[in-house]
Amino acid sequence: MTQRNNNYCVILAGGKGRRLWPVSRERFPKQFIDFFNVGRTQLQQTFDRFAKFIPQENIFVNTSEDYLELVKEQLPKLADDHIMAEPIHRNTAPSVAWAAHRIVHLNPNANVIIAPSDQSIFNEDIFQRNVEEGLEFVSQHDSLLTMGIRPTRPEPCYGYIQEGESAGMEGIFKVKAFTEKPDGNFAQLFMDSGEWYWNTGMFLSNARYLNECMSLILPVALGCQEVCRGNFSIEEENAFIREKFPSYPNLSIDYGILEKSDNVYVLRCGFGWADLGAWHSIYEAKSRGKGDNVIIDSNAIVENSKNNVIKVPKNRLTVIDGLDGYVVAEHENVLLICRKEASSNLIRKYINEVQIKKGEGFV
Repeated sequence: MTQRNNNYCVILAGGKGRRLWPVSRERFPKQFIDFFNVGRTQLQQTFDRFAKFIPQENIFVNTSEDYLELVKEQLPKLADDHIMAEPIHRNTAPSVAWAAHRIVHLNPNANVIIAPSDQSIFNEDIFQRNVEEGLEFVSQHDSLLTMGIRPTRPEPCYGYIQEGESAGMEGIFKVKAFTEKPDGNFAQLFMDSGEWYWNTGMFLSNARYLNECMSLILPVALGCQEVCRGNFSIEEENAFIREKFPSYPNLSIDYGILEKSDNVYVLRCGFGWADLGAWHSIYEAKSRGKGDNVIIDSNAIVENSKNNVIKVPKNRLTVIDGLDGYVVAEHENVLLICRKEASSNLIRKYINEVQIKKGEGFV
């Protein structure tokens, strides 16, 4: 079994959360919001979940300098050198490269799970068991291990992983293919085949191998290794990142590493999962009331309406009549009403328009 003090976690919390606009705003995105009024934000819930079985001193949070104070405020027990604040927004590959570099220098025997901060986990006991199984596997194999969930519906908003041959351990298979956000027909085929799993965006590796993989696609990161060779200095590393990070490519970990490597596996997981990154996925993940409406912490009267997701301020009464398949979301100075199925694409369009025509105060 892996030693507990060799297990690490990196929580990715630097996104702008635009797909949940207008409730999620650029200055205060979704990971810092108690979206469902449960008493803890998405980031805090993710941290709590991992702190149950990974030493707190082994948990790191990757974020943007814009959100550094929010992370400190919401996770006051997290040491400053465990918050990795990027000077400019990039995709997940540079974030993971930096985290892998730091952790392997702290502990060459480390095993690490990389996880987004905005997911819903339905059974945390099974989640812990699956993660520990994965950490055990990567401690013995130089590989990248994704966490897959068997689809419960043909969801076109998720990524999919196709399993290949067995890795020789129960529930772990070589990855045959990745597909990102297929159309509805393909999503149905994937679900019916039994070979495809939802890509949770979480993956595991031992830190040494992960660091080697990241250095292949981000050679500029090698400069950081040279700066920090010998006596490891957090200050030197932070200074290097502040200077060099803007030159890193805007590259996702899926596209940069997982889809190009021959050494990627998938772990069949049974903990139940939902991505909380978009209005449509929140509708699919949450329990529904009368008319299959999802009403989130709102003071609303809903009549003759169905298949909607509604989140409006509790300090005002909202009356909705005759809507079918819409998002109704209000926060501060913006009210959004749009078709649920097209909400992600429409929101991108309207954020750009609003930013140009109305200014930053509305995004």
